[in-house]
Formats: sequence, structure tokens, C-alpha cells
Amino acid sequence: MLALVFTIQHARQVLLPIVVAVVLGFMLAPAVRRLRRVGLPEAIGAGLVVMAMLAGVAMIGSAVAGPALSWWDHAPSNMRQLGDALDRLRSSFPLLAPPAETKTSTRTLRGNAPAPPPQPDPLKERLASEGIQFTRVLFLEFTTFAVSAAGTVMLLYFLLASERWLIARTVQAIPRQRARALLLSGVRQAQRDISYYFATQLFINCGVGLAVTMTSWWLGLPNPLLWGVATGVLNFIPYLGPLAAAVMMLLAGVLSFDTLPDAIAPTLALVAVHALESNIVSPLVVSRRLELNPLAVFLAVLLWGWLWGIAGALIAVPVLLGLRIACQRIRSMRGFAAYLDRSKEIPSLRKLLHTSRAPRRTAIRSAIGRGIAGAALPRQAPRDDL
Repeated sequence: MLALVFTIQHARQVLLPIVVAVVLGFMLAPAVRRLRRVGLPEAIGAGLVVMAMLAGVAMIGSAVAGPALSWWDHAPSNMRQLGDALDRLRSSFPLLAPPAETKTSTRTLRGNAPAPPPQPDPLKERLASEGIQFTRVLFLEFTTFAVSAAGTVMLLYFLLASERWLIARTVQAIPRQRARALLLSGVRQAQRDISYYFATQLFINCGVGLAVTMTSWWLGLPNPLLWGVATGVLNFIPYLGPLAAAVMMLLAGVLSFDTLPDAIAPTLALVAVHALESNIVSPLVVSRRLELNPLAVFLAVLLWGWLWGIAGALIAVPVLLGLRIACQRIRSMRGFAAYLDRSKEIPSLRKLLHTSRAPRRTAIRSAIGRGIAGAALPRQAPRDDL
């Protein structure tokens, strides 16, 4: 298992486009089937669905491009403001305080001696070197992302266009009739659950992004549309996404406002919106069949985020849904499905111990009773006619 985990991690550039395309294929396959029932061939239906998905992504990107470029133009001044705020914060900690400036005496200035050079700040030098390295890594990651995205889109089209053929060949390769039915029903349920999960999450996160945009505009935060879209996208990642959005909003408030109440007001508004969404909206919208164990969801997000980064964290929940469906249909793995379900009715431990020990106790008592009865009765001589 350790070899498999590290193989998945090191084969990220090959496996990540395949897994993302498969997850998107499960999500978009019902739409292609509906178009086929209308009369469109699968190749044309798959092309239309993929083009609609790309058009939606392009619309979101065009809406965010303007605010993002504006923020990028003001990035140097914002970083200087952040550096000044960091220096003020460091001055209150002895170990992190910047080195004190050396004061030259009047006698040294009269003698026209060169002033001693200022002591370098090791933290600022480290941040400058790390900034150059970060720019290089960001360029390489963007190139890799572009190649992976192109491969994902092409593979997604082929999966959608040949979805019925792939399922038919896979079912044909299974000899047992019951196994065929279980496989086909599992694939269909996975397609329904994953598509419904993405649809509900898209609806909820659009509402969250709109609410964050309105509150940011009301509080006077610059580029409110940028922060609303970023919050909506990060909200697809359970637990860690809202935390990253809160940190992002806090930094934006610190860079935009001078007073502490104004700086933390956008973060408090985001926390209130997320609390309303997670406690009221999501329980009403999300179906009960999609409810998963929160511990399993958190561990899945951590594992896939460690393996494949942000993309792995985004596909963690759909992969967990597919794993639960597989565990429910494989007899030897049904015990693991109990750890993935979010069951609200938990039996007491006393009842579980009583029900698990009762059959064994009854069997022991009946065996002891049969042994005592057999020992008390005399043996009869064997008869010839038996």
C-alpha cells in the first residue's frame, strides 16, 4: 500500500488528467445520454457538452480577469504595505525584530568618512530570494497546468463519446449475471450521485460567492467580484477551502484598511456567510444519500490534497462517493461502507454487546444442555433392523 501511495504521488502528471477526466465524465454522462435520447449522436452530444463546460469556465474567467489584472497592477504597492505591516508586527517580538539602524556620530560626519553600510535584514533577503524562486515555480506550474488541462479536455470528450461502448464491453467481459447487474447499477448510481453533488455544490457556491461579493462591496473592499469568485471556487474544497478563503479575506482587509475593525470586517462577514451555508442551506439542499462521514471527508481531502494539491482536494469528495458505492456492492467490503456513511442513528454499546453475545451464549447453553442430557440417558443397544 505504501508503494501504491507513493506511485500515485510521483505519477501525478499522468494520473491526474485521467482521474479528473473520469470524474467529469461521470458528472456529464447523464447530459450526453439525454441528448442521445433526443436524437443527437454521442459524438455530437459529447462535443456540445464539453463546449458548454468550457464556455462556462471562460465566462467566469472573463468576469474575474479585469479585477485580477487591477489587483496585479497594484501588487507592488500592496506588497510594500504588507511589508510595512509585517515590520510593525515584528517590532513587538524580540526574536523577529529587524536589525536596528546604526547611527553615525557627528565627528564621523565632519571627517567625511564613509558611513557604515546598513545591516542587512535576513528575513527580507530570504523573502526576496524566495520570491524569485516562487516566480520560477509558478511559471513551470502554469505550463504543466496548461498541458494537463488540454489533455483532460481531450480525454473527457473521448470518454463521453464512447461511454456506452465502454460500459457495454466491460459488462460483456464479466461472466456472472449478478456481477453484471451490480456493476451497471453501481456505474449509474455513481453518475447520478456525482452529477447531483456537483450541481448542488455549484448552486450553493454561486450563492456563497454572490453573498461575499455583496458584503465586500458594502464594506468597501476593493475588487469585490474577485474575492467573491475566489471564495466560491475555494468552497468546493470541504473544510480547508473556507479556511483558506478566510485567510485570503483577512490579508485583503489588512492591505485595504488602516483600522483593525475595518480590516477584520470582511473576514467576519465571510465566516457568517459560511456558517449560514453549512448549517442551514446545505442540509436543506443536499440529498441524504450524499451525506458522508465528516471524518472520512476530512481525511480524504487531506490525503488527495497531499498527493495532487488543489486538484486532488477538489476531486476528493467525488472519489469518496464512488468508493462508497463500490463498497456497498462488494460483499467483502461492505464493512468499510459503514465508516463512510453519515448515520444519525447510532445504537448504544450495551445493545451492540448484548446482540453480539446473545447468539453465542444461547448456542453454548444449548450445547451444554445436550451434553448433560446425553450423559444422563443410558445408551441403548444397537438394533439389527435399523
